[in-house]
Amino acid sequence: MAVVHPTQAQRTRSRVATVDIAGTAWPVYKLEALAGALVTALLVALIVGSVQAAVLAAATVAALRWIVALARH
Repeated sequence: MAVVHPTQAQRTRSRVATVDIAGTAWPVYKLEALAGALVTALLVALIVGSVQAAVLAAATVAALRWIVALARH
């Protein structure tokens, strides 16, 4: 098995703001994607009344936020 250890240059280049949750560093953009998806799911479920549409819209919002953040870094 091969083990890859990132160099110091790679570690400093990929600095992303993180939040420590239960001993694990979570990137902030992932938490923002989850929060946005939750808000979207609740709003769409209340407005449209369809859980299927709410889940689809929430997944779309979360995926778009995640992709935009990854493209920036």
